[in-house]
Amino acid sequence: MAHYKVEQDDWLIAYLKYLLFVFNFFFWVGGAAVLAVGVWTLVEKSGYLSVLASSTFAASAYILIFAGALVMLTGFLGFSAIIREDRSCLSTYFCLLLVIFLVELVAGVLAHVYYQRLSDELKQHLTQTLSENYGQPGASEITTSVDRLQQDFKCCGSNSSADWQHSAYILSREAEGRRVPDSCCKTVVARCGLRAHPSNIYKVEGGCITKLEQFLANHLLLMGAVGIGVACLQTCGMVLTCCLHRRLQLHFH
Repeated sequence: MAHYKVEQDDWLIAYLKYLLFVFNFFFWVGGAAVLAVGVWTLVEKSGYLSVLASSTFAASAYILIFAGALVMLTGFLGFSAIIREDRSCLSTYFCLLLVIFLVELVAGVLAHVYYQRLSDELKQHLTQTLSENYGQPGASEITTSVDRLQQDFKCCGSNSSADWQHSAYILSREAEGRRVPDSCCKTVVARCGLRAHPSNIYKVEGGCITKLEQFLANHLLLMGAVGIGVACLQTCGMVLTCCLHRRLQLHFH
């Protein structure tokens, strides 16, 4: 009877190890996906960050990068703990899973909070940025961001091209008579902003605010979906880790 119980324990341990190994592989892949989304946000989309009033969007991306890197390192620890059947490593693995879960929870809360106030922030800050900061000394980063924004989203002005009429840049000598910046033009050439006709510049209903708001909303949803997916894997992993740790404890005692 005792021999049968030992064989049953061995079978359960092997089964739990197999499940945890499979989980850990998908967990590691999920970590790589989280890291990739965070890096992509900062590298490819960083040109838009300077036109935002708060750093919440960037902070969420940095947290994702940190969580993704931690997930991948934790995955390697998990493989080692499973193969060696080391209970202390399994305990450390469980604690790291819990830490990662809390980090992703913070990132998720930040993304949700930012999503709720996204529209109001864009309406207030983007209009002010175009009016007061574009083309001004010491604001080259903002100028570049606005130019890229208008070209990438094929839009002109925060709500419409008329927003540029009262901007500090258009009213300055540096504008050289332009009615809108050259980045509003469908084909950008020097001083093309002198002619603000629909055949020459982008006349998008809702302006750049609508386009940028939709882009950020979609991106926040992507960040949230990836985070939730990895968090679900973590929940399964923590349960399996506890089961394997308990089974090993009973087996060796």
